[in-house]
Amino acid sequence: MAVNRANQPGAPRFNFMWFWAVVAVVIIGYSMFGDSEARPLEGDWNMVDELVENGYVERIEVVDRENASVYLRAEYLDSLMMQPGFKDVPRTGAQVVFNTGGDVQYFAERLAAAEARAHEAGVEAEAVVVKYDRTEKGWMGYLVDALPFILMIFVFIFIMRSLSRNAGGGAGGGIMNVGKARAQMSDKNTKERVTFKDVAGLEEAKVEIMEIVDFLKNADKYKALGAKIPKGALLAGPPGTGKTLLAKAVAGEANVPFLSISGSDFVEMFVGVGASRVRDLFEQAKKVAPCIVFIDEIDAIGRARGKNSGFSGNDERENTLNQLLTEMDGFQTNAGVIVLAATNRVDILDKALMRAGRFDRQIEVGLPDVKERKEIFDVHLRKLKLDPKLDREFLAKQTPGFAGADIANVCNEAALIAARHSKSAVTQEDFLAAIDRIVGGLERRNMPMTAAERRATAIHEAGHAVVMWRLKNCDAVLKITIIPRGRSLGATWYLPEERVNHNVEHFKHKLAGLVGGRVAEQQLLGITSTGALNDLERTSKTAYAMVAYYGMSERVGNISFFDGSGQRDMFTKPFSERTAEVIDEEVRRIVDEAVAMARDIIDTERQNIERLADLLLDKETIFTEDIESILGKSAQQVEKETMDAAVEVVETEGDDGEDTTAEVTYIVDSPKSVDNEKTE
Repeated sequence: MAVNRANQPGAPRFNFMWFWAVVAVVIIGYSMFGDSEARPLEGDWNMVDELVENGYVERIEVVDRENASVYLRAEYLDSLMMQPGFKDVPRTGAQVVFNTGGDVQYFAERLAAAEARAHEAGVEAEAVVVKYDRTEKGWMGYLVDALPFILMIFVFIFIMRSLSRNAGGGAGGGIMNVGKARAQMSDKNTKERVTFKDVAGLEEAKVEIMEIVDFLKNADKYKALGAKIPKGALLAGPPGTGKTLLAKAVAGEANVPFLSISGSDFVEMFVGVGASRVRDLFEQAKKVAPCIVFIDEIDAIGRARGKNSGFSGNDERENTLNQLLTEMDGFQTNAGVIVLAATNRVDILDKALMRAGRFDRQIEVGLPDVKERKEIFDVHLRKLKLDPKLDREFLAKQTPGFAGADIANVCNEAALIAARHSKSAVTQEDFLAAIDRIVGGLERRNMPMTAAERRATAIHEAGHAVVMWRLKNCDAVLKITIIPRGRSLGATWYLPEERVNHNVEHFKHKLAGLVGGRVAEQQLLGITSTGALNDLERTSKTAYAMVAYYGMSERVGNISFFDGSGQRDMFTKPFSERTAEVIDEEVRRIVDEAVAMARDIIDTERQNIERLADLLLDKETIFTEDIESILGKSAQQVEKETMDAAVEVVETEGDDGEDTTAEVTYIVDSPKSVDNEKTE
């Protein structure tokens, strides 16, 4: 049975461009190697005069009054080829060619003069035969003249076909369809639909957006009460939190067509293309309504108009935004078309885009909490071969502030680390190493460091740990390491408390923990090094935020200079020079108080810091258990145990039927030592 390989998917397809490539190679090869015979010499009048005077010329053929070909007598060729400059003349055909200049009368007069001089010199030779001819172009001549234009036509056709293949998007693409929207459509009958089951976490966002899904599913119920379908919803949140995935889940749950496009797809070098694509996008949506249109990264076209126009003005972008505003809530009706958009820059969007009637609601898609992170881990761990002892809740607690994309990166990095060490399953240690790799950077064990530098780094990190261990409002210390990672020589790893509200005491304790490393170097080693750069940077930013943003300074007062809209001019300050001096003084006071607090703790804990530093130099990395063996229980542990005991007392009194409003207070007399802590 014969098999037609041309119709098979893997069979090679003929490309017409190969034909032209072969033709070009043949032409170039022939021009370079095809003509192997000797070519006539290019001469001038002096050479021709000399040949005529010596009687060497048999005849001359003049073509088109200019191009003259000189034919020499055969009996003189051998002797002539012995002379310099004539050894390469051909034996057949014309031996010399030259240009007469186009003046036939001058050519005849000069030729006659040369023959006269030959007779005077006694040269016996027959008269030179002169033949005049005129060429007429044949089809080959016309083809050569038209070849450049033919080549231009083929190049133009090739470019047009390339644009047609690569333009993509609506109506087949191509240069004539540059104004068509390039939206990708996911039909409601698509097998691989994304639903809310595929989206871990985001419970609040799901509840808020479920109303849109319910309207698309049960539109009659809402129309019976006179309710109108929402025009749009804006998904706002940090990068990697799952805004695009949530939009796909909405389309999958509602079982309607889903048109997705990026904000940058509207931007083009041609004027008017953006607005045309917006019109075409909504035309496509109306044909398949009810449907959902999703615009990712809408800030590419939705920036506020008229801001800093002298620096970043773009009329084409503003025209695109104007067309989008008109399509969403203009004279035309878009029944059944819901617009979802995603951005992480809500502050720079145009106010007209955010008003009711266009984006009726703004849905915050924030960073997941510990419970949601566990659910996200469950999703990304499905495809991995895991150690049965893996604690997923522990991983969720170890990744505060991680978005869904970060957690996916952690899972993939852990699998890579396990494979690198030839393990049969991904263990908890691999995940911890992956978190360290992503947060701190790659280990640099071969970094050249002297013994003094390693000792200073150990003292620095021990100072951080001891101060944070003794202050109740600092985050719990997980481990300390002096293994260089990224640009840092060492690190004190701690578990940030997922707190949404901070008071002055929280900030003061955190600042003391940040400056603890620098103070430890100064107190124990008597040096001030560059290793505290990152600590000082974070300290300064936090102190300025306390004074200028949160109103935590009595001298400045309950005033905030924070610009939540992002529309403030970058060249102006919202306060006077006098207020700026007061802010600087208050920041310095707050930092000095944090340094004094850290110095008191470090002076008391000198021996413990030395012991921690020695242990670090020995093990390079120590964990909570090692720290607790030297310092005892942390202030955070003591506070938690005190609160738990107080709760038990209250519950016990409540069981006896007595008053359950017992007041329990605890006082930490001094942050210097856990032994000094008393409870009343």
